[in-house]
Amino acid sequence: MKTMTIGVTDCSKYDAYAQWIAATPQVNVIKLAHDQDTTKTLEKCDGILLTGGEDVHPRFYNKPEYLPYCYADDISEQRDESEFRILKYSQDKKVPVLGICRGLQVANVYFGGTLIPDIPSFGKFNHSKVSGHDGYHTVQVDPNSQLSKLIGVSTGEVNSAHHQSAELVAPGLVTNALSVDGIIEGLEWLHPADKPFLMLVQWHPERMKDPGSAFSASIWQRFLEAVLVLR
Repeated sequence: MKTMTIGVTDCSKYDAYAQWIAATPQVNVIKLAHDQDTTKTLEKCDGILLTGGEDVHPRFYNKPEYLPYCYADDISEQRDESEFRILKYSQDKKVPVLGICRGLQVANVYFGGTLIPDIPSFGKFNHSKVSGHDGYHTVQVDPNSQLSKLIGVSTGEVNSAHHQSAELVAPGLVTNALSVDGIIEGLEWLHPADKPFLMLVQWHPERMKDPGSAFSASIWQRFLEAVLVLR
């Protein structure tokens, strides 16, 4: 396998994402810090991993009235804006992107979608951690989706540690996985031809209790394969 460089967006659990994606010595990781100019750093990236973390400020999806439902103390508009620039770069340069948790949410907002600011407040089951630990629930994968082709399974257990989710799906994207209560668990291109690799998942493949699960190992493998194609 050729060597490749993956840019990983900074967050409080950056090391966990970096160690997961760099599980093979062929992968070099560089940090994409939101409080610095990432222009030169992005030029070194063969792929981009958008990590989890803070809520996206609802003003970016034209729902400022949703702010009371957010964890306002953790919002970083600087990070939001930095990751929008990273996504723009990825599309301009056709760089493969894997988005995890917040990564799905910020990408959906960037492409024109909206978010549910607090899932329980909007009448769905709680998808947050339970007593400080990830919850687990079943997801169903659209058999016609790119995700289905990537992981080769139609249902499975994934971990869950989020209180926000995609609401209206951005134009050009489509849902590829749902929880039993209808929360969007994955997004991808509606028409992927001639577009750079983009896979967005709401769960955390970097810390699933079964690292060999298709919802973890296959995501890792297929993302790196997509990066290699462009090397």
